[in-house]
Amino acid sequence: MVKRLLIYWVVLAAALGLSAALLDSVTINGGLAALLGVSLIFAVVNLLLGPILRLISLPLTVITLGLFSLVVNGVLLAITAGISDNLDVGGFFGVIVAALVISVIQTVLGFVFGKLIPSGS
Repeated sequence: MVKRLLIYWVVLAAALGLSAALLDSVTINGGLAALLGVSLIFAVVNLLLGPILRLISLPLTVITLGLFSLVVNGVLLAITAGISDNLDVGGFFGVIVAALVISVIQTVLGFVFGKLIPSGS
């Protein structure tokens, strides 16, 4: 279980780092330690506030066929940027695009690493 949490943390850090490299609106100041710290803060924000925001926005998510979940992920990313001094995100459009990029990268990397590590480990 600890191994899976560490892998999730590294995958999230890689997704944040790649989104910072690909997008001009996302910057992470401070190197690898700051990247790991920001990913940890984002994971905690997603763990604590994510289910509440997703439940509140469920009707809009259903009406928009799931597209509103990008807005929820963008809000969670903006909250993380507000908490952390090392993460800067752009305006509304930049946050939404960053949330999309992070979600895609995290899904792909999570799938790859999930296949490499058996579920019993």
